[in-house]
Order: sequence, then structure tokens, then C-alpha cells
Amino acid sequence: MAGSLNWGVKQSFRGYVESAGGVIETMGGAERAADGGFTFAAAPGGDLRLDADGRPVGRGLFVGNVRFEAHGGMLSVYLADPNIEIGPSGAVITVADSSARTHRMEIATLDLGAITTGLAGELVIPTALSMDGSRLLGDHYPPKTALDPVRLTLR
Repeated sequence: MAGSLNWGVKQSFRGYVESAGGVIETMGGAERAADGGFTFAAAPGGDLRLDADGRPVGRGLFVGNVRFEAHGGMLSVYLADPNIEIGPSGAVITVADSSARTHRMEIATLDLGAITTGLAGELVIPTALSMDGSRLLGDHYPPKTALDPVRLTLR
């Protein structure tokens, strides 16, 4: 069962927003981590777990919002309630893309073949930008651009 999700989206994107005089806000249960990334707590209803081979399977549900805004609102990105969804066709991160939470979009893929173990047993999973994720970030990064790795804690 998922305990928490730590993910910074993309360090250079965070740096750009802040250097442009913009703001990065966390709400609804998300918190800013010491490394500048974000921590999201597990939400009820997920079934993310390790299988018999020690690989993550299932769906992890997490709560919290992150809003990036710069250039007087010309750059505005909203991410809410990330999910990790692992199925037969691969593993992805989806988010609600507005405060109404009426639409979810796949923003990143996870490379389950490159998982490592971090401090305190967390799973460190490389991520890459998806097509929709590229659009969400204003088409500044092409699909498959490396993002910050996911740091996943399972209980």
C-alpha cells in the first residue's frame, strides 16, 4: 500500500518559474520538500503494492495540488491529486488538470525497468514527459524529456 509520493516534476522548470519571479504553491495536502520537490500523501482506495518479485503493481492514489504561475499568469500550470497507474501496457502518472477535477491526463511515464532503492527503502523510479505532459508544460519540453524521478514509499 502506498505511503507517500515525492516528485519534483522537473527541477529546471521549478527553477525557471522562480527565477522569472513566479510562484509555486502547494495546497490540499501537498507539501514542498526540502529538495524543492513535492510530497503527496496517499489517498484511500489505491491498491499499489509490491508483487512477489518486488516490483510495484496496481494504482496509487495521492492527494494535493501544485500550482506554477509566472509572467503575470501567461505561464500557469495546475497539477492535482497525482495517481500512479501500473498496468499491462506500462506505468504512468496521471493528474487532474484543474481545480474542478473533472479531467485526468497522463503527464509522465515511469521506467519500471530502472527502479533503484533510495534512503529508507523508498523506490526511486525514473520518469519521462508524455505528449499531454509536454502540452501541459507549454510545449517547452518535448515528449520523452527526462523529469525528476518519483520517490515512492510503500507501507
